[in-house]
Amino acid sequence: MDLTDPQYAYMFGFLQADGHLAQGAGQKGRLTVEINARDIDILREFQQLTPYRSTITERTRSTNFAASHHSATWTLCALEARITLNRLGLPYGRKSTKIAPPRCAFSRRDYIRGVIDADGSVGYTGKGLPFISLTTSSTAVGAYLCHYAKKVTGTERLIRRNARDGVYNVLYTKEAAQELAEHLYYPGCLALRRKGTAAASLAAWERPAGMRKQGPQRRWSMADDTTLLEIGDPAVAATALGRSESACRQRLGRLRTGCGPWPASP
Repeated sequence: MDLTDPQYAYMFGFLQADGHLAQGAGQKGRLTVEINARDIDILREFQQLTPYRSTITERTRSTNFAASHHSATWTLCALEARITLNRLGLPYGRKSTKIAPPRCAFSRRDYIRGVIDADGSVGYTGKGLPFISLTTSSTAVGAYLCHYAKKVTGTERLIRRNARDGVYNVLYTKEAAQELAEHLYYPGCLALRRKGTAAASLAAWERPAGMRKQGPQRRWSMADDTTLLEIGDPAVAATALGRSESACRQRLGRLRTGCGPWPASP
């Protein structure tokens, strides 16, 4: 499984996010991937890429989200295949917080597309804005997407676990989403058909004439924080630092309540 091959890199990213590697007694075990039956074609692609016997089955059952859910499951039991996947970075058992980008050479954009196809979304928001997002419990995967997407789009994202369920939600919208989708979902690439179609549709969006484009976000430096604390007045500090009064007020509040790091003493 050469991860410099775009198809295998995509497949591995998808398996890390949506696959389950189970270990049984002795050398027994299996890899399973269960997805909505509408995406069964991608499982057939995986089956074709795998030089071991595997099966694809379908079932309909009730879930917490639907009274009738039709799913497709790809099952692979070959020991050699499981050893290879595990060595590349697919853990046995619970894995959502453990997965990380491969440590060997790999096709980066294809790997990321596989992760997004499994655990992300592509399309338009309720307000008609193009977006591409990833929901993950893995710090390593979330941070890697932010690092890679910044190189592609110039847009910086800092990941934080949300308070409700402790996962990371990494979101890109507007031009950043268009650029990232065009880069990841290139013509002829292996992908879920519906997400490939959604990614292609993002190119049609044009920024409305009255919509202001936000510039790059300025990070607060230690010197900025020291100046802000010394002045103590957001209105005065805004002029001195070349920032908005609301930004200075918010930052000052965070520093005073301990929500932000205090500048180190000289």
